[in-house]
Amino acid sequence: MVRSLILLTLAVGGCAPRPQPATIQPANGGARQPYHSARYQVAEYVGPGREDPPPQDIREVKIGWFGPTDPNHPTAGLMWLAATLAVEEANQAGGYRGLPFRLLPAWSENPWDTGVAAVTRLAYEEGVWAIAGAPDGPSAHLVAQVVAKARLTLISSVSSDPTTNRANVPWVFSCAPSYRMQAPALAKALVSCSEGGAVAVVSGTDHDSRTLSAELLAALAGLHVFPVARLEFRAAGVDFDEHLRILREANPAAIALLAGPQDSARFLRALRQSGMDVPAVGGPAMAGHAFIHAASDSAEGAVFPCLWDPVAGGEAAGTFARSFGARFGREPDYTAAYTYDALRLLIAAIRESGLNRALIRDAVRNWSPGMGVTGMVEWNALGQNEHAVGLGTIQEGRLIPLGRSPAHP
Repeated sequence: MVRSLILLTLAVGGCAPRPQPATIQPANGGARQPYHSARYQVAEYVGPGREDPPPQDIREVKIGWFGPTDPNHPTAGLMWLAATLAVEEANQAGGYRGLPFRLLPAWSENPWDTGVAAVTRLAYEEGVWAIAGAPDGPSAHLVAQVVAKARLTLISSVSSDPTTNRANVPWVFSCAPSYRMQAPALAKALVSCSEGGAVAVVSGTDHDSRTLSAELLAALAGLHVFPVARLEFRAAGVDFDEHLRILREANPAAIALLAGPQDSARFLRALRQSGMDVPAVGGPAMAGHAFIHAASDSAEGAVFPCLWDPVAGGEAAGTFARSFGARFGREPDYTAAYTYDALRLLIAAIRESGLNRALIRDAVRNWSPGMGVTGMVEWNALGQNEHAVGLGTIQEGRLIPLGRSPAHP
C-alpha cells in the first residue's frame, strides 16, 4: 500500500449536510439562534493609535511584501511582478506626497521556520505601514499572527483559505474569494459533468488542498452527493499507480482534483496517460499559468473557478493586462491581477489616511465596496472578498470562461 494514499469509503468520507452558520439545529427539533455568531460580526479595531501623528523624518514609504521575489517562481512569480508594477505606477504618479513607495520583501519557503522572524522584522524593525502578499493559506495564517499583535494591515492577495479570516483579526483582509464561495460552484459543476453518475474526490495533503476539499465535500453533501472514492496524495508525488488502480475500480463518471498547480498537473497527466478520460473539476490552482503550462494537453477541458477574466473585466482589466505585458513581456493571470489590486488598494489607503497604521486599516475597511481590475471587491464581516465565482475551462491551451468559444472572446 502506498504510504501517501488515504482511501475513505462512503461511511468515512461522506459528510452530513451542514446547518446554516447562523442557526443551530438541536437534536430534539426546532431551531435556536446562537448567542454570538462571530462569522457575521464585523471585526473592528477599537484600540489606540488613531491619534498618533505621522512621522516627520522619513524619506520613503515602506510596504512589506511576504512572498517570493523570483519572477520565475512557479506559483508566485507573477504576483511579485504585479506588485512591482503597482508600486512603479504609484511612484510615477507622485508617490506619497512626493515620497516614493518601496516594497520590502521577506520570504522563506518554510514560512513557519524563518519566515515568521522575517515578518516580525518587517513589522517592528523596518517600519512598514502595511503588508501584502501571502501566496497561500499557511503563509497568510503566519502573517496574521504577527499583524494582530503589531497592529498592521495585511492584504492577502490570492489566499482563498477562509480560516485565516475566521480568526476575527480586524487587520486581515483577503482579495480572492474564499473556498467557501468557490465550493458550491465546483460541486454543481462536478455533478453536472458526472451526468448523474458517481464522483470521486482526489486532493493533496497540504493545508489549502484539504481546506478546499472539506468545503467541497460539504457542498456536495448539501446536494446529497457522496464520493465513491476519496483519495489523497503527497506534494511532489510521481507514483500514482495505486491511486489510479482504485479510481479504475471505483469507475467514477467525474473527478474533482484539488491540489497545487504542479501537483494538479502531475496527477492529471497521469490520469490521462492511464486512459481515464473522465471530466475533471479542479480548484483555483488550475486557473494559473503554472498549471496550464505544466499540464499541457492534459489540461484541455478541465473545469475550475475562473477568478479573473481580462476580456469581460472591462477597461481597467484590459489596461492592466496590456501594461503588464508591455512591462514584463508576459501575460498576467489571476494571481497577478489580485496582487495588483491588493497593492493599489493599500497605496490608495495610505494616500487617504496618512502614515498612521490604524487609520490605514480603517481606510482599507471603508474602501469596500470598490472596483478593481478583478471586478468588484466587497469585504464580508471578516474581511474576505465576497466576489461571485464563475467557472472557466481550458480550450486550445487557453483559459476561457465556461461556455465561451476561444475564437469569439
